[in-house]
Amino acid sequence: MEVELQYKLICDDAGKPLIGGKNYKFHLPSNIPSMSFWSVIVYDNQTNLIIKTDQPWPSVFSSSKKLLVNPDGSVDAYFGPEAPVKNENNWVKTNPGKGWYMILRLYSPPEHWSDENWKPNDIEEVK
Repeated sequence: MEVELQYKLICDDAGKPLIGGKNYKFHLPSNIPSMSFWSVIVYDNQTNLIIKTDQPWPSVFSSSKKLLVNPDGSVDAYFGPEAPVKNENNWVKTNPGKGWYMILRLYSPPEHWSDENWKPNDIEEVK
């Protein structure tokens, strides 16, 4: 049986709801506790379904061959209506005028893992 941990983020680091017309950055520190893979998927906060955009799959995930990983092993994911220059591979398109939330899923965390050892950062608005 595969174990899955989830982090649901519904607001930014200032406590404001996530809005599709703004740009955000989500930093995942290095040593992400997943023995299998991890993913960040964006959902429409009205329907609770995966958001619909012209992007094939609204997600950033560890098994992507195009994932950009920082030199220290951390990963930055970006969200907004337009792709950030040089970070398109780690970007999920959002819809202006619509609210959204995201779920970070960690598949197969290490057996003795504790969330005291690793936590994702909050989502920050990028201006």
